[in-house]
Amino acid sequence: MKMNTTIKKVLIAVAGIAFLFFAILIFHIITAKPAVYESPNLQVSRIDFKSTIDSAQAKQICADLRSIKGLTSDSIIIKRNVVVYFHNNKITNSEKVYNELMSKRPYEAERFILPANMVNKEVCPVDQNSFAYKASKTINQFFN
Repeated sequence: MKMNTTIKKVLIAVAGIAFLFFAILIFHIITAKPAVYESPNLQVSRIDFKSTIDSAQAKQICADLRSIKGLTSDSIIIKRNVVVYFHNNKITNSEKVYNELMSKRPYEAERFILPANMVNKEVCPVDQNSFAYKASKTINQFFN
């Protein structure tokens, strides 16, 4: 008989704790403000060099690009004869970056300009009609 009352007390305590956690969760969902994200300002651009870039030239190009306002030091990728970099399009654009880079040294390069038939092409790899996309969007909207 004494065992039944202790089991009841334990069950009531567990139920009370579960109810408190649930109440805190609901309170948090109701009062939490949605995340505010700054509008995307990063843009990827590319410069094609006419000759293969060796490691010494790569270091020099990186140093020259890092000195240009609007680029970050970790956003420069150099492979073969192509330099890809990210820049804040509120501060600068690809033409300004290219012109500044060319004014620093006599590089043999040209700015990559996207062909007209690809300008409006959607690049998101996620199928926006898929169930997974719609479900994750719904869940995200619920918590935000």
